[in-house]
Amino acid sequence: MSDYSYFCGIDLAKNHFSLHAVDQNGKVILHKSVTRSKLLTTIANMPLMRIGVEECGGAHYWARTLHKLGHDARIMAVKYV
Repeated sequence: MSDYSYFCGIDLAKNHFSLHAVDQNGKVILHKSVTRSKLLTTIANMPLMRIGVEECGGAHYWARTLHKLGHDARIMAVKYV
């Protein structure tokens, strides 16, 4: 069992990011596309959660930034995305 009640996957792209978050029961709590400038505001206003980001050039930057907000960010290999 996880310490987190919510889980989020972020599809990192150049200008728009897709967010998909669920609770422990698999119920969708968020499914939207946000711009680069609104990503941190959107994530900062959400409860602490485990966040999966795809492995890419900017993944380490985003994982560090999300950790600073208190979230548990994990980088996943592309074959699992």
